[in-house]
Amino acid sequence: MARLLGLLLVVAGLLYPFAVYFGIEYLSPRLFALLLGTLWLARALSQPRQPGSLWMAGAALAFCLLLGLTDAPQLLRWYPVLLNGLLLALFALSLKFGPPVVERLARLSEPQLPDVAVRYTRAVTKVWAGFFLINGLVAMALTLWAPLSWWTLYTGLISYALIGLLFAGEWLLRQRVRRQGALHEMD
Repeated sequence: MARLLGLLLVVAGLLYPFAVYFGIEYLSPRLFALLLGTLWLARALSQPRQPGSLWMAGAALAFCLLLGLTDAPQLLRWYPVLLNGLLLALFALSLKFGPPVVERLARLSEPQLPDVAVRYTRAVTKVWAGFFLINGLVAMALTLWAPLSWWTLYTGLISYALIGLLFAGEWLLRQRVRRQGALHEMD
């Protein structure tokens, strides 16, 4: 059930910009708030021990409450900014309070990471934190100053393409570093 809820949140996040673009004239922001709030609440209740689960859900639920109370269509465009801010906080806080997010993921397949791999995962976590900072700032600028079509294009397509490029680029770099013998197997 927890995986299904996580998947539903991912799908909702992917489709959200297009739902806003096509539905902003026809659907109440309260409906968006109700749907998103239901998913976030269900996720928080089903995964209370996941790192960041409760505070991230709390922030998302606060946003949904504000959206539901105000019924303000302009608030709909702030959701991607919120998500990037939450991911930035998750990655940055993991650097301070450890272990870093990327290290946690790497340890799922290799519990005994060598020191060089731990340093590498820390650096990759910093890169992701930087990405979410920049991506959130771009989404914020588009929310404040760009037409809805530009916002939709960036938050619904370009930002996900950039995430894919960052994933692919890191994977290629990791393979290269491994071939040079600097990293012990991390997959």
